[in-house]
Amino acid sequence: MAALDRFLTRLEQLGVELDVREMDSSTHTAADAAAAVGVQVGQIVKSLLFMADGEPLLVLVSGPNRVDTAALGKRLGTPVTMADAKRVRELSGFSIGGVPPFGHPAPLRTIVDPDLLSYDQVWAAAGSATTVFGIEPSRLLELTRGEVLPVGADSGAERVSAD
Repeated sequence: MAALDRFLTRLEQLGVELDVREMDSSTHTAADAAAAVGVQVGQIVKSLLFMADGEPLLVLVSGPNRVDTAALGKRLGTPVTMADAKRVRELSGFSIGGVPPFGHPAPLRTIVDPDLLSYDQVWAAAGSATTVFGIEPSRLLELTRGEVLPVGADSGAERVSAD
């Protein structure tokens, strides 16, 4: 079953209706997605999977922002490391670049970048590098049961790329 079909099936199981769009060009990066959809890069939701104390941690990040794993780990009280591609696929059911913010085989603890809340609508991957959907940030929080928490570096701290 194709990634988009898996995501649509999970939406149906969750009773969630979204307008999923298949784009002509890749939406693999935040800049690609913003250009394809015609929105600001900040409106793009990057769904990044980390490990925190042996448990998966999904971090939803505004397009231009980066996750500082040391700073996030401090805020959470546990070390945070980036999950490798195999682990991302295993835990989310999707490949890097197409990971949606919800609809995974099992619920994932989710952290939401507060910058996403400044928009009326944000756009996230729908299972593949060419599919996206728009959603209000409040609905995104509700569906992910996300915790709003800064994901970037403290002032002056070194940032770690997690694009």
